[in-house]
Amino acid sequence: MPGRSRISPLKRLDRDYIALGLEGSANKLGAGIIKHSPDGTTKVLSNVRHTYITPPGEGFQPRDTAQHHRDWALKVIRDAQQKAGIQLDDLDCICFTKGPGMGAPLQSVALVARTLSLLYDKPLVGVNHCVGHIEMGREITGAQNPVVLYVSGGNTQVIAYSQQRYRIFGETLDIAVGNCLDRFARVINLSNDPSPGYNIEKEAKKGKRFLPLPYSTKGMDVSLSGILTSTEALTFDKGFRAVETGEESTFTPADLCFSLQETVFAMLVEITERAMAHIGSKEVLIVGGVGCNERLQEMMGIMAKERGGQVFATDERFCIDNGIMIAQAGLLSHRMGFKTPLSKTTCTQRFRTDEVYISWRA
Repeated sequence: MPGRSRISPLKRLDRDYIALGLEGSANKLGAGIIKHSPDGTTKVLSNVRHTYITPPGEGFQPRDTAQHHRDWALKVIRDAQQKAGIQLDDLDCICFTKGPGMGAPLQSVALVARTLSLLYDKPLVGVNHCVGHIEMGREITGAQNPVVLYVSGGNTQVIAYSQQRYRIFGETLDIAVGNCLDRFARVINLSNDPSPGYNIEKEAKKGKRFLPLPYSTKGMDVSLSGILTSTEALTFDKGFRAVETGEESTFTPADLCFSLQETVFAMLVEITERAMAHIGSKEVLIVGGVGCNERLQEMMGIMAKERGGQVFATDERFCIDNGIMIAQAGLLSHRMGFKTPLSKTTCTQRFRTDEVYISWRA
């Protein structure tokens, strides 16, 4: 229960522990190095990332994304090592994303992790991508026992911790919120640099008209494919204008971005509030790439304040996929004695958050 005192099962360290985390489940390749010290502090030594960016109107294909990761892996890891000021021999473990994610990119990064493990004789730790987001969010913000809204390009889940599992209270029934926003960005030909979701957010700030769109919450779950289809259909409406003309009964891409964001985020706030009421929590932690969105943070903050609670969120260094979150979750697991045998270092595109045993929490 929230507020209940718990004793951490993590043993006190007798020296510094250092881990390298490698992330590559989608179009971001990340390498991060983290240090846990005997005094209980955690320090980010380095957090390097490189993004595979495609032309406007295009998504990223698994094979091309995997090739990007192979091309950039050595440079990203070297940069992370140099910024951390350590040698790879100093590592206690090498952590990698086991899933969920895109198959080919995941395999490319796992291959790099295996190679480094064999070269430097270091144990491997396979990490659930979603758990990595949660643990890094908890570490950076100091949130104790929050309801977690995990929103990214591949996942949309409302999560709360109970009995050494991150329990999923609600989720998308079809596409993820990040995927919904990214796909609409491609429809209106927005740039993928630095990300389509960020450019949707910028356009939405220019929007002046709210257009009614399908609002689809189903208990604790949401459905986002219908609202995407409806918003796409409005680009063929006779009232749609590529630029503002001042005509009555017309609307622009900015208006559609604004309407899409407001409706989707309202759905997410609703199911998050239900989870807060259910477990009696007054904390909300937003993680995942879409968690950077300032409007989502604002809307969630209004709801939390009305309930006497507060919202925790991180900036783009830790919201967007990165290697340091994999290092954090992996090192916590390693400190509890876990390691992934070489024969088990396969990747899986489907790896649910609630499958992971959270041994490091009481």
